[in-house]
Amino acid sequence: MKANILEYKGYHTVVEFDSADNVLRGKIEGIADYVDFECDDLSKVVDEFHTAVDDYLIFCKEVGKEPQKEYKGIFNVRISPDLHRKIALKASKQRKTLNACVEEAISNYVSEEIVTIRTENDIKRIAQEFKVNLGFADIENEEINSNVIPINTKLAINYKEELKKL
Repeated sequence: MKANILEYKGYHTVVEFDSADNVLRGKIEGIADYVDFECDDLSKVVDEFHTAVDDYLIFCKEVGKEPQKEYKGIFNVRISPDLHRKIALKASKQRKTLNACVEEAISNYVSEEIVTIRTENDIKRIAQEFKVNLGFADIENEEINSNVIPINTKLAINYKEELKKL
């Protein structure tokens, strides 16, 4: 199920249904100021959110206040002393700030990409395991197993050529 998130002028809200009052509610997320809205008609949710954001921006202008921006990029993280020590040492070894290391770790976490640094020996070991698991070779010698007919012969030949390059 997709979250009920709306975006307008750089502000976001999560729309929720309040069954006790039979209304839809939301508030601007990621700012300390409390800006909310509600309506009883699904077709009006987007307009009500836009109105809440616009009213907030107008109010800030009228009182001479800078509107808050979502997610300033500053937050506190509580971690164990051992983890704190480990990341501080790693940052120092890499000649990076602690903040730079934490930002990199979080960026990697949210990017949904798994990046692993492998040595040449790791690659050779993984390739050998892959060959054995597919039945192209046995563990003792890296010869192609002639008793196995791969589903895709061209793939097997290309794979063998790539392994020779390692």
